[in-house]
Parts: sequence; structure tokens; C-alpha cells
Amino acid sequence: MRAVRSKIRGEEVAPGAFLGVERSVRGMQWRERLEGPAINTAIAISQRYALPELLGRVLAARAIALEEVPNVLDPSIKALMPDPSTLRDMDKAAARLADAIARKEQVAIFGDYDVDGACSSALLKRFLAAHGLEARIYIPDRMTEGYGPNPEAIETLIEEGARLIVTVDCGTTSHVPLLVARERGVDVVVIDHHQADERLPEVHALINANRQDDLSGLGQLCAAGVTFMLLVAVARELRRRAVPASAAPNLLGMLDLVALATVCDVVPLTGLNRAYVSKGLQVMRLRGNLGLRALADAAGLAVAPTPYHLGFVLGPRINAGGRIGDAALGARLLAGVNEAEAARVAVLLDRLNRERKAIEAAMLEEALVVAECQIEQNQDVPILLIGSDQFHKGVVGLVASRLVERFGRPACVIAWTAHGEGTGSLRSVAGLDIGSTVREAVAAKILSKGGGHAMAAGLTVARTNFDKLAAFFEATLAPGARAARAAAALLVDGALTPTSVTDELMALIDKAGPFGQGNPQPRFAFPAHRVKFAKRIGELHVRCALEAGDGSRLDAVAFRAAGQPLGEALLDTAGLPLHVAGYLRRDTWNGRNRRELVIEDVADPRRQNQR
Repeated sequence: MRAVRSKIRGEEVAPGAFLGVERSVRGMQWRERLEGPAINTAIAISQRYALPELLGRVLAARAIALEEVPNVLDPSIKALMPDPSTLRDMDKAAARLADAIARKEQVAIFGDYDVDGACSSALLKRFLAAHGLEARIYIPDRMTEGYGPNPEAIETLIEEGARLIVTVDCGTTSHVPLLVARERGVDVVVIDHHQADERLPEVHALINANRQDDLSGLGQLCAAGVTFMLLVAVARELRRRAVPASAAPNLLGMLDLVALATVCDVVPLTGLNRAYVSKGLQVMRLRGNLGLRALADAAGLAVAPTPYHLGFVLGPRINAGGRIGDAALGARLLAGVNEAEAARVAVLLDRLNRERKAIEAAMLEEALVVAECQIEQNQDVPILLIGSDQFHKGVVGLVASRLVERFGRPACVIAWTAHGEGTGSLRSVAGLDIGSTVREAVAAKILSKGGGHAMAAGLTVARTNFDKLAAFFEATLAPGARAARAAAALLVDGALTPTSVTDELMALIDKAGPFGQGNPQPRFAFPAHRVKFAKRIGELHVRCALEAGDGSRLDAVAFRAAGQPLGEALLDTAGLPLHVAGYLRRDTWNGRNRRELVIEDVADPRRQNQR
């Protein structure tokens, strides 16, 4: 099936407006994703590799170079993983872990309480167990300890006998806590990927591609991706030393954990990350990890997992323990337990996830009222900054994400304690680096602590500094926020009709996957289709069918659209045709196997600038 360029009544529309849509129901301009020199690249890809034109266009629109196509269509760890030694301090860390294995030292793993931290902890524990070491995993309590190492926890691990502490998905900014270990004569290895300042903690080794003196170019990896590279380096070092393993670890067999963390941490699915997810999904489909199998069963996941299932089915359940329950549940489940314990923990995490959803819904309702007031008072507000004594600090990041989805601008949601301290999570939009902004606020003494990535960050702030924080965000983010909103557009890969959506087309699209951050799901427009049988599903969603002029139909759904302009447009079309845009998926719910469109936006053809 060929993706077509935007035309209306046989004429090409003005450049930049796909189907002439200058302003959709969501206030977006639609633009063709493939443009400029990439058009010629698409043709070259199709011709050199004998690929259908649509696939060539999809690849070229995602900045895939001609010579990269083979590795994109068949991503392999061997082809895409560089020598682990390219990461700063990798060899020092590998040697220290090899020493611990050879000496049978006691090792403690200090992990973050999210999916990336749980997967990284489990990876390291499984690897060490294969070499006869039963490492202790310590996951801090989000409510009482907060993010990252703290002096009390480090002291506890040392008192328990740890001679080596490995932090995963944290530690890059933990100067004071990690100094405790140094003063006690205990080595620390940090495995992290968060943004780093020039000054680093005094530790034995700190592996983080985002430290300022690292030239590896691997800053897109999540912590589990870095941990996997460390395990490869340690295995190499052990072979060099001829140290035997009590049970040779199958590193490739642990890629299911790396894939789960990579998707859930929303890092770009390009390069090595693409191989991690592609091969990790293959491993996951074998259901060899007892914990993941039990979690999938508890969630009712009865089909082969996809990135969607990792990000929206399995990941939230692992996170639920850290958000509102026992933070160590996820890591314990993934690191290896017996069948009965795996089933028990999986069911518990599933229940906690349902409780989390209820808490999130109540918080979001309050946050939406405040956000709408802020925008009404200032249409150019650069960031939605919302705090409440009623918020649960384990869920603030999820609410911030929902606000970004709803309003298309950065959001910071803060939960206040009775002692006047706030724990906040921030989520950003493309083109606006929220992580560096938070680090600047820490340097300016406005925040007690904080850090993160370009798209997500966390902070701790005193209530007395709230106004200072608001003013700082206003001054720092306003120019970038305006530019990001001006550049916001819905990028479309082509136009289709229901008869175009076949199993062959779906298989063709899958070849460009896995999709996620940095490798967006192909988005297609369905021009001037009538919306039929629209109805609300539950309180949040709208389901309908799209009908073309020839009578052909395609099932469609708009998630979290009820009560929003998108949902209202679908429910009240008055029989008039709409331009509809979204991405295709296979719906396998409840034993079904059908193709459907997930609607992301619609536009009224009558209200667009046409010529």
C-alpha cells in the first residue's frame, strides 16, 4: 500500500499542512513526517533493498540512513553493541565485580524503586547468583526514604557485611551517602544514566554515559541497558581470569528484563535500545522468567507481549509496589523466586495497581481544575506547577504525565507533607530539557535536591521556596516552552482507507518496529471518513467505526477521550465526514483478533485552509 501526499480535490495543499489541516480538534497542525531530502532517501531505501514504498517512507521519515536499514530491519545485539569498555569506568567496575566473585565477597545492590531499578537489580542479582554469590537487594521506600542512596541505608548494608555496594539507576548525585561507604572502607560501583554534574561522588567506579567526561555516545541507554553491558564486561573479565561459574549465566536469556526497562523508562528505541527490545521480546515470549510469567498471568495477558504490553500492562504493576506498597516487590519478583511466591507477589502487585489507578483518578480530577485555572489566567504559562496536601507522592509523576497529554505543556506535580516539604515529579514536551532546568534550580539553592532526564525529572522543595520555584520556572522555561508549542504538530506518515488496512499492511509496518520513544508508531490519516456507532466505553474512552465512501469500515477507539474535545467530536459528528488520524494496532482483547485504529486526533474538513 502506497502512502500518498496530501491532496484535496486533486490539488496539493500548501506545504506543511497534511490534508490542509491547519488546526485540528486538539489545536494541532497536521504535517507530513517525510519531507525534504528524506523523500529521496525513502526512494533509495526501497530500490536498494527491494522494499515496498511505504516501508521505505516510514524508515526514511525516522532518519534511518541508507546503510542502517539492515540493522533496523533485523536489529542484533552483536551488530549494535559497542565494546563495553567505551564507557568510562567500565573496566574498573568489571574488574571490581570480578574480584568480588573470585573472593566470594558479600555484595549489596541498591536500586531505584521504578521498573528500570527493579530490572537492573534483578539482572545483577541473577548474574551474581550464577557465580555463587547471593547478593542482597535494597530498594528504598519512596515515602520515607525518597530517591537514591541515603546514609542510613548505606550504614545498614555495611553493618550487614557488604564489602561492595553497587547502585543501579541512582547514585550519580549521591555525594554524601556514598561518602559514608568510602569512609568505612567499602567500595561502591555506580551504574546510572541520569544527567550528571561536573563533580561526581567519590566512588570506586561510576558508569554513566551522561557524565560529562564520557565520550561513548550511549547516553540514550536506561540503567538496565548499562547494567547489561557491565555484565558482558564482567563475563569477559572472568573468562580472562579463568574463573569458573557455578551455573554459566545466559546473558541473552536475560534480555527480557532489559527490554522491559528500556520501554518503561521511555528512552529512545534507536540503535542498541532497538536491539534490546526486539530480542528481549523474543525472550519474553518464551516465558522463561518465572516472575514475569506470573505477572503476565495475573494481568490476564494471554498474547505475545509487545512494547505496548511492557509499557502499559507489566510496567505499571511493577511500579505499583514502589508507588503505594512495598518498593522491593518488583525487584524480588524479577530476581528469581519460587512458583508459589511468584504467583503471590504478582497477584499483590496487580491489586496494588488497581488501588493506584483509583488514587491517580482522584488526584487528576483535582489537578485538572487547577491546571485549567492556570491556563485561563495565563495562556503562555510555561509549566503547570501544582501542589497539594492531598496528593500521594508515589503517584505525582503519573498525574504530571496526564497533564502533559491533556494540555501539551510541561507539568510539575508536588505532594506536600505536614512538615512543609514537597516531593515533585516533572514531565516535559519535546524540545524542552526539564532535567537540566531542575539541576539549575538545585544549584541555585531553590530545590533541596533534584535531577533526571530531558523529559522527566524529580525534585524536593521546601514549601517556603514554592514561589521562588514558580518564578524560576517562568524565567527559565518561558522562551523554550513558547517555541515548543509553536513547533508542536501531528506528524502523519500517509493516508489510508479501511480497505488498505490488511494483514499484509500490518506485517509491513511491524518490520519497522519495535515502536516507542524515538521511533514513533507510524501514524496515518483517513481523509473525510464518517464516524459510525460512536459510544463511550466506561468513563474514559470512545469506541466507533470509520466508514469510507465505498462503504468499507474500520473499527476505531480513542483512549481517554471522553469528556475532551476529541471525544466530543467523535460522539457528535452529525453525520458529517471528518479527517481522522491515528495508529493501527491488532486488537486481541477477550479472544478477538481484529485490526483497529487508535484515534489520536480529528479535524473538520470544512474548517481547514484549503486552496
